Amino acid sequence: MAVESQAQPGGGAPAYSLTTFESLLAWGRKYSLYPFTFATACCGIEVMAVLGTHYDASRFGAEVVRFSPRQADVLLVAGTINYKMAPVLKRIYQQMLEPKWVVSMGACACSGGFYNNYSVLQGIDQILPVDVYIPGCPPTPESVIDAIVNLQKLIETGAPRAAERWAAEGRTV
Repeated sequence: MAVESQAQPGGGAPAYSLTTFESLLAWGRKYSLYPFTFATACCGIEVMAVLGTHYDASRFGAEVVRFSPRQADVLLVAGTINYKMAPVLKRIYQQMLEPKWVVSMGACACSGGFYNNYSVLQGIDQILPVDVYIPGCPPTPESVIDAIVNLQKLIETGAPRAAERWAAEGRTV
């Protein structure tokens, strides 16, 4: 967050600070992520580890898992998505309020993993705009935390979300 401050005469604590409303809003959003986890396979176990006391995702403001997509702003897709589940996943994404971000976790969600057959979607980015990818099978909890930090950087810098890039390309969910 860009903050300018003016020191008091004689050197003391700053008398006032200046920033923009957008910077303040981004700072608040950065530390108040509400994830909704769509876990279908072993990556879901790693999500539980990240939210537990050892890795403690609460340090990054992403601990309060929501059980309704209407209360979440981060969709964490963990695991294999087949074509029968794809409409359900799209519906969940559509139920989330703006602004929202999507994290694709694990080889299966990112690229279909080793399930290269007629029933498995070869990456959720075919149906949803993905902001952050987490590689691995399954990814380590440290990778998930790294993705949270990367998402926070996207929010803080005001970088265009994947949904905005999709809209610019004329793609819809």
